[in-house]
Amino acid sequence: MASPSPFDLPVPAFSVAVVDEDPKLRTRLAMQLGEAARAAAFGALEAVDQKLPAGSPLVLVVGPSFATPAAMGEVSRVTRARPEVSAVMVVHELSTEILQAAIRAGISDVVALAAEPGQLREAVERATQHLNATAPPAPSAPPAVAEDGGSRGRIVTVFSTKGGAGKSFVATNLAVALARRSSRPVVLLDADLQFGDVAVMLGLVPTHTVIDAVNEIDRLDVSLLQSLLIEHEPSGLRVLAAPIEPAFADSISLAHVRRILDLLASFASHVVIDTPASFNDIVLGILEQTDDIVLMAGMDIPNIKNTKIGLQTLRLLHVPPTKVKLTLNRANSKVKLDIADVERTLQLKADCLIPSDIAVPQSINKGVPIVLDAPRSSVARSLERLAELFPAPAVGERAR
Repeated sequence: MASPSPFDLPVPAFSVAVVDEDPKLRTRLAMQLGEAARAAAFGALEAVDQKLPAGSPLVLVVGPSFATPAAMGEVSRVTRARPEVSAVMVVHELSTEILQAAIRAGISDVVALAAEPGQLREAVERATQHLNATAPPAPSAPPAVAEDGGSRGRIVTVFSTKGGAGKSFVATNLAVALARRSSRPVVLLDADLQFGDVAVMLGLVPTHTVIDAVNEIDRLDVSLLQSLLIEHEPSGLRVLAAPIEPAFADSISLAHVRRILDLLASFASHVVIDTPASFNDIVLGILEQTDDIVLMAGMDIPNIKNTKIGLQTLRLLHVPPTKVKLTLNRANSKVKLDIADVERTLQLKADCLIPSDIAVPQSINKGVPIVLDAPRSSVARSLERLAELFPAPAVGERAR
């Protein structure tokens, strides 16, 4: 006899509700999930509110009839009004537009209708983990303000929509430049959770990583988090490295990252974040929480095209244009593409131009930031000027 699915067993910790206007389809989805969901299949969200009262953890599985902006808005209304609800969407066909709209609506996962039944069950399992991760913190958790009652640190995120744009190189050098001019700690967080290179670029061997902070999330405070940071001795920069194993990234949620960021900003003058080149839910959450975005772009057509799409997405997320600092890498390359043409295409003036220089790969291979390895180079000078754009907040203020 086949072993029962975990969804066929009593699950008192949370409920599952399937909602779609097509009765046959919602029954089919409920049967894929087992008895826990089969007893809670509804034709409308209003029925969920009526029959499943607020307060108990709930995974909401919404069908293809919700794959419209208006319907996703209704799902968003429910998840925002009820923090104990996490949503998963099933659609006829996956697309980038639907994924982006779903993320903005607070839907934690999207699964194609034709996918294997196990994929839907796995999505629901991930949603339950999200519910656990977003549970209210313990009352003893410290507030995300400076311990001395002073300023809250400035969060600067380095992001690009295409790999190879120089994101990690700029993040490490920017963080080192800020650390050398700050009287308070500066922290570099490697949020490229699968393939982060920050530690390698700084010549560090991580003794602790983000996953150690996540494993202690229930009792994580400033003191414990500081003990997990690695010090880059030449600059005084503190580093929270990415997990060593890519598989560990699956156990890190947006709630975990937000908690870590709040604590880092409570004692650091700056928190610099390196990110992967994708709009996943963690990156979107970071971009919403950040004070400044260093948007990296290379001097080639595919890179500029992806950067333009990235800017459009940031606008859809209502990120103020003043937050975005466009940085063009290899800006002096002779590729028959003028800086003025790039700025006109992106409708954004470049804040920083980083030239090509043989000193860049040399510094990377040494594991020494170029602002330390070749401080008089044109690249180092441009990175120092970039750092000047991010002064520490005045006492009692948060970065604007």
